[in-house]
Amino acid sequence: MLIEVGIPKEIKPHEYRVALAPASFEYAAAGHSVVVETNAGAGVGATDANCRRARATILDSAREVFASSEMIVKLEEPQPSEWAQVRENQTLFTYLHLARIVAQLRHR
Repeated sequence: MLIEVGIPKEIKPHEYRVALAPASFEYAAAGHSVVVETNAGAGVGATDANCRRARATILDSAREVFASSEMIVKLEEPQPSEWAQVRENQTLFTYLHLARIVAQLRHR
């Protein structure tokens, strides 16, 4: 089963890393598709061009990444604006600092 893996830009303050760097896009080599929000890796020197060379498709916004992907890969817990974009049956692969997001989950 092939899936579309989505990598949005991290929006938590002072977070400049990206969940997966182009060198780790083994998903694409295995036939899965990888979509990355434009400039998601800019903070660590992973340019959109690097991502394209690793067979990823660059999308203009996080909204597009969330809408088109079956699995979202992030470093940090989703922020309030991102929770609204997570769909039912979509896999979210991330670190969840549950003590920080309890209030967010209650309001969802």
